[in-house]
Amino acid sequence: MLIPLILSGGAGTRLWPVSRQGHPKPFMQLTDGQSLLLKTYLRAAAVAQGGQILTATNRDYFFMSKDELTKARVGDVECRNTFLLEPFGRNTAAAIIMSAFMVAEQFDRDACLLVLPADHLVQRQEAFAEAVQNAEILARQGRLVTFGIVPSMPETGFGYIEAGPNIPPGRSVLRFVEKPDVETAQKYVSSGNFYWNSGMFCFLAGTVLNEFALHAPDIFQTAQACWQELRHTTKADANMLEIPAKHFEQFPDISVDYALLERSANIAVLPADIGWSDIGSWSAVSQLIKADADNNRGIGECLFVDSHNIFAQSEERLIATVGVDDLIIVDTADALLIVPPDKAQDVKKVVTLLKKQNHDAYKLHRTVFRPWGSYTVLEEGPRFKIKRIEVKPGASLSLQMHHHRSEHWIVVNGMAKVTNGDQELLVGANESTYIPAGCSHRLENPGILNLVMIEVQSGEYLGEDDIVRLSDKYGRCQ
Repeated sequence: MLIPLILSGGAGTRLWPVSRQGHPKPFMQLTDGQSLLLKTYLRAAAVAQGGQILTATNRDYFFMSKDELTKARVGDVECRNTFLLEPFGRNTAAAIIMSAFMVAEQFDRDACLLVLPADHLVQRQEAFAEAVQNAEILARQGRLVTFGIVPSMPETGFGYIEAGPNIPPGRSVLRFVEKPDVETAQKYVSSGNFYWNSGMFCFLAGTVLNEFALHAPDIFQTAQACWQELRHTTKADANMLEIPAKHFEQFPDISVDYALLERSANIAVLPADIGWSDIGSWSAVSQLIKADADNNRGIGECLFVDSHNIFAQSEERLIATVGVDDLIIVDTADALLIVPPDKAQDVKKVVTLLKKQNHDAYKLHRTVFRPWGSYTVLEEGPRFKIKRIEVKPGASLSLQMHHHRSEHWIVVNGMAKVTNGDQELLVGANESTYIPAGCSHRLENPGILNLVMIEVQSGEYLGEDDIVRLSDKYGRCQ
């Protein structure tokens, strides 16, 4: 049995302003309309043995992840997915060992875990499937297998793996090397003994648990206590397991590379030429687009005049450049990024500054996705905010109230079922209702079409934290 484990927790700060805390890199759509997470689900389903996939992600991303999984089921291959939900981020070591405990108990210690980051792109699917088969051979020899990407250039943004003697179908590992400078990276590539560290792994659940117990006993003991509490509070057939915060916060914030792989002598690297990219910066995204004669690339409506080496992406507006060279331009509804390609790795510094300023742009887009649908801020100013709200069929917002604002709801499309204090009423297209401050209320979509409505907020404070949830079908009440 081979079970893909999808790690979906990265923030992707170098891909701001598209990737944000509330809608991170795995949910970014590429030019074919598929997100990186959806592509990972499809890739995982094609190699899974036993019809099972495991996703380790933050609880806040559960409903968005389920939506992507639903899209993956449109194809010929369907897999049962179990979600392991983290209360907050603790890097890859915690997610992997908790997943190994779950697989060892619910399936078998000899079940093979294939660890796949949700935000990578693999363009050679047949080569990937062959690499997975070879990795499983090594894993069933009792080894911890890491996929080493055959380097195509002296990349300074990746860690490297130095390979030793052959262990068919892979090689032994001599050492892991941090991101080098250009000169060192060139030597690594020329030697033929170094591979990019992809962050993809393959090992038996029992093997990785034994290795953690030997080389990182503190992490093993924390995970064991966390799993014991989790298994006593979760039904055996549940497809959603919420990790208890009390024990999870005891995990160190450390990657599996540092916690285990660099300490173990039982590591193998499988060289893989699979068309891999971690899509780690806008420079990497630009390489996915065909260039024009002046090496300009565009996503959306873009116009280049006397310009060279430009990458531009627009969600809504036309981008036009005149007489400029060597720029990355990314335009979203509420933020514009302009950066030269050689500074693309520094975009994460913008996110750091936005966090220090507590600016919403580091975590939220103008359109925000919720379990029930989405809302888009159309306009706001002193004492007012206007939103477009879309509610999926059968979905409902929480029963809630606000201390500081009143709301006026106008239905544009569909039918709304509204709880307004002690009243319950149906509101159709071109009809409206008023919710005064302090009044409990709920919005539901009882129909089979998406409900679209305009919400006008008025009040002295209009922040999203002025929501008191009284009940919620999505478990968001404290």
